[in-house]
Amino acid sequence: MSSDTRNTRVMEERVVTADQQQWLDWIVRIQSLAQAGLHYGHDRFDLERYAELRDIAAKMMAAQSDLPLAKVRQLFCNEEGYQTPKIDTRAAIFQDGKLLLVHESTGKWSLPGGWCDVDQSVASNTIKEAKEEAGLDVAVERVIAIDDWRKHNIQNNPYGIIKIFSLCRVLGGTFQPNIETTEARYFARHELPENIAEEKTSREQIDRCFAAAADPGWQTRID
Repeated sequence: MSSDTRNTRVMEERVVTADQQQWLDWIVRIQSLAQAGLHYGHDRFDLERYAELRDIAAKMMAAQSDLPLAKVRQLFCNEEGYQTPKIDTRAAIFQDGKLLLVHESTGKWSLPGGWCDVDQSVASNTIKEAKEEAGLDVAVERVIAIDDWRKHNIQNNPYGIIKIFSLCRVLGGTFQPNIETTEARYFARHELPENIAEEKTSREQIDRCFAAAADPGWQTRID
């Protein structure tokens, strides 16, 4: 489990309303502009203003998220350089026409996956997460979709996120209980569980995985 996963777990259960999301979008934009200014700026007075602007954005986020300011600064202001989206990889693993979902410690089901670590590629991170969360050794065969999560998922944290779904083939392995997941199970398209982690893998995204697995000529969907 990456440090990003541990740090953002405190925010995973909070789902925001549409009005709150508008405020979060503005706050994220202010923070990203301030971060870019701190990275590219040279004048010390401008740098002081950018630092103050970033601090204001953190205080606004704390007010919107009901989290302590220190925790928001840790989550929201812990990067340097130009602000870019985070990458989340998800493995679509099929057996006899059924899709593998993992049961998370939160009580929800999702495709195995998570933040792409800085020392991993998209493929290697997909393989790593499948092993950690589902206990399976897999090979990545093709990319199903590259999604802007704002268009597909319930939003529950301040990051911009790009989600990459890959169709994978099982090479071996078996599930082992771990700190992130308590079970791995294959589901048919018509028997998906009720408590899907919509912020991570929505029903629309899961349905698209079924469609891609059934179509040898599937073309990668890109937002």
